[in-house]
Amino acid sequence: MTLDERFMAEALRFAKRAYGQTSPNPLVGAILVRDGEVIGRGWHHKAGAPHAEVEALADADRRRHAVVGATIYVTLEPCCTYGRTPPCTEALMRAGVSRVVVAAVDPNPRHAGHGLELLRQAGITVDSGVLAAESQRLNEAFNHWIVHRTPWVTAKSAMTLDGKIATASGESKWITGPASRAHAHRLRLGADAVLVGVETVLADDPSLNLRTQPGFRVPVAVAPKRRIVLDTRARTPLGCRLVSDEGHSSTIVVVGESAARKAVEALRTRVTVLQAPEREGRIDLAWLMPELGRLGVLHLLVEGGGTVLAAFFEAGLVHRTAFFYAPLILGGEDSRRSVAGHGFRSLAEAPRLTDVESRRLGEDLFITARVVRPALG
Repeated sequence: MTLDERFMAEALRFAKRAYGQTSPNPLVGAILVRDGEVIGRGWHHKAGAPHAEVEALADADRRRHAVVGATIYVTLEPCCTYGRTPPCTEALMRAGVSRVVVAAVDPNPRHAGHGLELLRQAGITVDSGVLAAESQRLNEAFNHWIVHRTPWVTAKSAMTLDGKIATASGESKWITGPASRAHAHRLRLGADAVLVGVETVLADDPSLNLRTQPGFRVPVAVAPKRRIVLDTRARTPLGCRLVSDEGHSSTIVVVGESAARKAVEALRTRVTVLQAPEREGRIDLAWLMPELGRLGVLHLLVEGGGTVLAAFFEAGLVHRTAFFYAPLILGGEDSRRSVAGHGFRSLAEAPRLTDVESRRLGEDLFITARVVRPALG
């Protein structure tokens, strides 16, 4: 590992400190270095707060380090436009840094590379592409949303080794162990919204919230995640947790055009209701994705059940899989499958996965991968 890579790796570690807390902004970390010594560290804490570069400059100032002539390592191209905060390019110029090393270029086509060019015009040495792949993975949902304005979709499921999520009678708690459940909450933390189908609501009455438990602690003051139910006929009970608990204002129920008006209006008294066009008797997901993007859902975690996951796969809307496997075999034609639906007619049509990663979580196995060339939705 080169010196640049070592310092950039540290910047990436600091960026991860705000995991799940910066949306609709990306995760960004910054490290200030002078004569081979780290003199300042910073990361973007939340939307509206100072950016990582400004945090690193402030840290160096608190520690009474001179910044003039220093090198700053930033995981994402410094911003060059006014938003909630002033441009970081101006802050770096004023501070007198002599070199800027960037992992990834701004994914927004309107800004990509412009900040780097402004820094070069100011006489600052600029290098980019150091650990770029790691930075892009860190912000894959933001990168997708900023270009397409639709959510990055992760399909999550917890299942037996033979792909079952419940017995024929619906028993599913708990297929996977505590370590897997803790990691599943970490996945929720990194998403803007968690989506299930109405059958899951009727069967399990889930809360879909973040809960501190062994192996996972909810960060202080983390914003509530949106909870979304696909419910074509507006069957979501008014007494279920998603509608009646203290977080009901974060719930969105997506109903179809054919839903009974009385049921829809009853739901509107407690939650947000989106009335969507239908396709073959189900919610039109191609319509829904831009709507969620406009609502600020950058990363959508689809938790099921099997029919809902199948609908997202069949529509080509899944970008990443997050599957938990427990050392169990259920078997049986009537046991519930993690991905149901009609299935794909040929191997050529089936989604292919790449960049497969796996790890042990207690007795379970967690596998995540990217879906090859998902449809842009």
